[in-house]
Amino acid sequence: MPFDVNSLESHWMPFSANRDFKKEPRLVVKSEGMYCWDYKGGKVIDGSSSLFTTPCGHGRKEIAEAVYKQMSENDYIPHFSLGHPGSFELSEMVTRMLPDTINHMFFTNSGSESIDTAIKIVLAYQRARGQAQRNRLVSRERAYHGVNMGGVSLAGMVKNRETFGLTLPNISMIRHTWTEEQRFSQGQPLTGAEMADDLERIAMNFGGGTIGAVFIEPVAGSTGTLVPPVGYLERVREICDKYGMLLVFDEVITGFGRMGAPFATDRFGVVPDMITMAKAITNGAIPMGAVAVSDEIYDTVTNASPDGAIEFFHGYTYSAHPAACAAGIATQKIYQEEGLFQRAADMEQYFQDAVWSLKDHPLVYDLRGIGMMATVEIHPGETPGALGGKMQKDMFWNGLHVKWTGDNAILAPAFIAERSHIDEIIEKFRKTLDQQL
Repeated sequence: MPFDVNSLESHWMPFSANRDFKKEPRLVVKSEGMYCWDYKGGKVIDGSSSLFTTPCGHGRKEIAEAVYKQMSENDYIPHFSLGHPGSFELSEMVTRMLPDTINHMFFTNSGSESIDTAIKIVLAYQRARGQAQRNRLVSRERAYHGVNMGGVSLAGMVKNRETFGLTLPNISMIRHTWTEEQRFSQGQPLTGAEMADDLERIAMNFGGGTIGAVFIEPVAGSTGTLVPPVGYLERVREICDKYGMLLVFDEVITGFGRMGAPFATDRFGVVPDMITMAKAITNGAIPMGAVAVSDEIYDTVTNASPDGAIEFFHGYTYSAHPAACAAGIATQKIYQEEGLFQRAADMEQYFQDAVWSLKDHPLVYDLRGIGMMATVEIHPGETPGALGGKMQKDMFWNGLHVKWTGDNAILAPAFIAERSHIDEIIEKFRKTLDQQL
């Protein structure tokens, strides 16, 4: 097909400047390993694992073959009082990586659905234990929790909310953790842990007994890799325990090795009551998400209903789709057999040092990073986000894909990356920075 404005007009693209994109489309027609190829034949290194989804690299034949085999044998079965073996196998594989207290998974189709599901689980749990008045939720400024209405309501990114006035009530926000004095902190900042005390102020203001749960990205991802200060997450956990609030970790980005450990809960040594996940659960090959919950939550909700009755009135037509489960199982096997989480841990320091080599560039305002994830924040242009948007386009034609949010470039290479790949990413990043001067 011809790739011109008219041929592209029927697709209303998500999170995109549609009119601008269709004037000069950045279309990918092939992907393999660390690279993608555009429709003009250009080779593009993937500096963000697509959308933090593909840490095993692109074009994994093991996943494609597993999906084909599953689709040939059993293409679809609903999970409403039916089932197929794959969902039970995948949930067992994933829960083995989670803290000992978290042994149950509810499957969704995305990170956004995982957050809305987690909200419902919170409310169902509190009601089942006789605490229905706990219908207030707490989130953070600069938080991103997906684009369904629950996630938008929890979001701390104004552009994700201002168009949609109809959001959930009873949501309070605490501050994000970034401060000016933290600029160029590699790893966890040493200052800022006291901002966790905002949560106690919310509890004292509204009554701790009215708060059902606190939603936290261990590392705020989409807003630009906001790493928690030393002691911050520990203090949040302590306050949750003091007031009987659940702690939900949104690990849609940080899960499955991005922090050099299976999940961020392992990296930071703080155990939540629930973990939301998606993206890398299938290496991005097929949409899938999940919510993992503690034994206490699962047992309380399921035991509150009579025998034979549905305990939790929630689910999706494609929850635990057989093909998605097959992709998930194949992905977990790759993680295990190739030791990719350890590989990410081993590559972390080289990657972070490479990113920090950009510190001397006059356009760089801040650098933040931990694990195999880092942000280069640039000084804004005429309007916030304008220069970042231009750089994202320029980088693509310079042979580099990086995810940008406003003036924040979020680097998150696949775990299969060699040092030469990291060097190539940084070289092309610097080249594009230089072109803006």
